[in-house]
Amino acid sequence: MNTRNTISAGCLALSMLTATAAETTFKVTKHYLNIPVSHKCERVRFNVEIPGESPMPLDIRLASDHPDYWVFADLSAYKGKKIKVSYPDNLKGIDKIYQADTIRGGADFYKEKNRPQFHFTTRNGWINDPNGLIWNDGEYHLFYQHNPYERDWGNMHWGHAVSLDLVHWKELPVALRPDTIGTMFSGSAVIDYENTSGFGKSGTSPMVVAYTADGDKGQRQCIAYSLDNGRSFKKYDGNPVIDSGKKWNTRDTRDPKMFRYDDHWVMVLNERDGHSIYTSNNLKDWTYSSHVTGFWECPELFELPVDGNPDNTMWVMYGASGTYMLGDFDGYTFTPCSGKHVFTAGTGYAAQTFNNIPASDGRRIQIGWSRIGHPGMNFNGMMLMPVELKLQTTKEGPRLVSNPVSEIEALCESKGKWSGLTQQEAEDILRGFSGFEDGLRVKVTFALSHATDASLSLADQRLVDYDMNGTRLNGYFYSPQDPTSMELTTDIWIDRTSAEVFVDGGVFSYSMPRDLPANPVPFSIRGNNLKIKELEIYTIPSIW
Repeated sequence: MNTRNTISAGCLALSMLTATAAETTFKVTKHYLNIPVSHKCERVRFNVEIPGESPMPLDIRLASDHPDYWVFADLSAYKGKKIKVSYPDNLKGIDKIYQADTIRGGADFYKEKNRPQFHFTTRNGWINDPNGLIWNDGEYHLFYQHNPYERDWGNMHWGHAVSLDLVHWKELPVALRPDTIGTMFSGSAVIDYENTSGFGKSGTSPMVVAYTADGDKGQRQCIAYSLDNGRSFKKYDGNPVIDSGKKWNTRDTRDPKMFRYDDHWVMVLNERDGHSIYTSNNLKDWTYSSHVTGFWECPELFELPVDGNPDNTMWVMYGASGTYMLGDFDGYTFTPCSGKHVFTAGTGYAAQTFNNIPASDGRRIQIGWSRIGHPGMNFNGMMLMPVELKLQTTKEGPRLVSNPVSEIEALCESKGKWSGLTQQEAEDILRGFSGFEDGLRVKVTFALSHATDASLSLADQRLVDYDMNGTRLNGYFYSPQDPTSMELTTDIWIDRTSAEVFVDGGVFSYSMPRDLPANPVPFSIRGNNLKIKELEIYTIPSIW
């Protein structure tokens, strides 16, 4: 097969230097590699060799004729270098891949009809779990599970975005790519201020990430480091640093979460039926310490003051589903003092909290993945809003509460506050905001003293649906903190494809996908003898 590409649409294709029947070497001369994708085509294995890096296997649905959409690879770090690509013989569509200094279709990014307007989404491709959340040198880093080459799961990379305010995000080139050990599953990041790893140079404090490599030999834990604040990473030559699958007789050993505790490093790792704790002095050599059963994936372990009192703290052991235990931690063993609890529900999964937040700030900030699809788009998946976690005394004892961070609240533009409304009066006010284009925030306090139910709907979708008799809130059991008050306070954040609802000051929250009708439809309020004690409405401008 003649694999030499031609000039296409005024753009130079792969700039071939040498070619064989199923192998091509090309010199990087442009910023991006644009690739056509069709879901009518099966995935094809490409093997990419980049100088100085481990060979990278990628599965791509290369369009042979009419693409569903285009994806891109950022090659700016490799300009002037030669990259070798091998692929199946007689592969159709290879001549349509081309280099350019612009992204094909990039002018439409963030303008799409179904693009969330105040939630983070990637420019294109699939995203899921947030990874490596860390603050450093004035920036919040959001790494995440990412398939740059398709809107479905696969080819797990670490995508990367940074923010100065937790609201506006700048997407950076991919941080970690698949290699011969495996694809890049979830993990975490720390700043090694004392250079215990030895990765630092000339007084620099390396950013060290731990991640799971998922490959033929199972799921194994690896590390990489950056000396330029996350802009580039070098993988440790001694990887993997933990290979525990045989010990547990499972391949389910993944999602390392690291943090500093006194004089050593701690890693919490999902292993088979729960979370294991490992310790290390150098981030390279890890020793197993203990195990807590009853959790699945994406472990977290962090300390919080109860009611803001630094002299009364508890540790939170957290899992991907949003369930958690409270207890004590001595640096090696977590000892639960209560059973499992839940404070959030809905589309959220695999949430992670930021490491390294400055002591002057002191917040425990969390971001979760929202399992919401975006049919017809060239991107899929989104992140929930960043929230601050606190431990608050409730009628059941200390419990987690969550509320959107103050930075995103500052984005809101007030459109009015009302009190003492009838059901009809409140509905009439809300109907004036039915055609909003970007985002909307609605705060409602329902007075239930003579009511048996209450609901607030948009497009006939019940954003709030409370049944007093069943004590159910949108299908979840929820009992207000003060049952004698007969009030329910809800803080509803509505984006184009999702809604997040925070109840009674964040004691409970849930998220949901939004139905997307073709035409604007009104809000409606339903209930029996229902009163609206307070109503506040805010518009939320696009972060893009």
